[in-house]
Amino acid sequence: MIVLCCVTLAQQGKSGAAKTNSTGRYEGTAKNKAEDVITVTLDLTEKDGALSGEIRSSHGDFTITGGSRKGDTVTVDFDAGESPGTLSLHMTEDKLVGMWSAGDDGGPVEVKKTAAPDGGAKGKS
Repeated sequence: MIVLCCVTLAQQGKSGAAKTNSTGRYEGTAKNKAEDVITVTLDLTEKDGALSGEIRSSHGDFTITGGSRKGDTVTVDFDAGESPGTLSLHMTEDKLVGMWSAGDDGGPVEVKKTAAPDGGAKGKS
């Protein structure tokens, strides 16, 4: 009986961890090959492991065209105009850290989860 309870609790812990997802607003910076610091806001929505949303940056706004999360690895594909872009990230408790690339440019990126703006505005008309 005790073993059965322990197994059940362990399975609940695993399913609880699997429910954690990358949905949210992230803000931070990225750098390109020229070492320019780029401010970045990443609005991500994860549903059934698939990603959608938008990237806003000091170098333009980009629509997320796809992506996925497997464990703590997050891959985001975005429309960078002439060539597709990719974010290859590692998810920690409240950060996404990794690299971005688009065409022949790219570099490191680090964004931290933040509260959505106007948190109480949803109920307002």
